[in-house]
Amino acid sequence: MSAPHESDLSLVTWLIRELWSAGKGPQAPQVYALLDGARDDRIEPMIRLSKADFTCLYAGRLTPALSAVAPYLVHLDPDQAFTGSLLDLGWGASCGYFVIAPSDVSLRQLRRHFRTLLKVVDFEGNELAFRFYDPRVLRTYLPTCMPEELKAFFGPSLLFIAETTTEGTLVAYSIDSGAQRCTLQIRPGSLK
Repeated sequence: MSAPHESDLSLVTWLIRELWSAGKGPQAPQVYALLDGARDDRIEPMIRLSKADFTCLYAGRLTPALSAVAPYLVHLDPDQAFTGSLLDLGWGASCGYFVIAPSDVSLRQLRRHFRTLLKVVDFEGNELAFRFYDPRVLRTYLPTCMPEELKAFFGPSLLFIAETTTEGTLVAYSIDSGAQRCTLQIRPGSLK
């Protein structure tokens, strides 16, 4: 049987190929989803029912209402049914984006880093929530960063991959020698 033509790939198959382009396994970079529960009320129950390792970025005991809209970090496995369901549900809805981390960086380490980004201080000294886990915020914020800000934002992460406003495209952000590098990937056949 021959391989499917690139333009015949389903969205989920294409995304899995892009997210695990460096391979899978314990020594390969690990793929996480950083999800915004406020974007879709199905996210939190879906995560809790999955067999995936996950954590909430908020600390302490949360009310059910806050838990439902909280940001979650989920370790993804391309062979789990949950991953395909999440990609199918979330793509195009700005529910979150993907974080690629070295194999030796744990879910706990990523959570610790991302928790440092939840609050920012404005010019007047007011503390504000920073919704960096929303891909619309990520796409707006990262291009404005100086190299030292990018380093602080990325922490132990290698790459952030997010949907764009154009159907069938994603954008990947990385740091290369202190400078932001951004690549745009277009799903084969999506822009016909």
